[in-house]
Amino acid sequence: MMDESNVGADTHIRLLAGHSSTGRPVFEVLPARVLGDHSFELSGSPGLVLGCAAGDVLQVAGDGTYEATERGANVCVQAYRRGPFSSEELAGLEAAPTALDGLAEAPADRRFIVGTVAREVGFPAIERVMNDWAASVDNTEWWFGNAD
Repeated sequence: MMDESNVGADTHIRLLAGHSSTGRPVFEVLPARVLGDHSFELSGSPGLVLGCAAGDVLQVAGDGTYEATERGANVCVQAYRRGPFSSEELAGLEAAPTALDGLAEAPADRRFIVGTVAREVGFPAIERVMNDWAASVDNTEWWFGNAD
């Protein structure tokens, strides 16, 4: 049971991203704000987990599975390629979400890029920007992490 004094506190949650080729679970740790017992509001969009974005409210089970119980105002965009993105490629995408009033982030090794864009921008505008950027970066794939 959660101590009510934790409500509103910043924390990190562990979400199940999938399973490795050996069957072991793979988790992603994300920043969140405590809302109540097993209920959290994501503070950042995931790079591995599908089905949620910054601002979504999640009900999280002990095994890392979750249910998005309330959609926030953001769309998550995830980009991958074989090998790391260069700092120039990341900078090119950082400029695009900024034009869309969004944010692009990557871990230090730049093995993936995560974008967070306001849902109100609209999927067609986001698709145009992402397609233009991806066309300039070899072997890059991107998708919406939470298009529902």
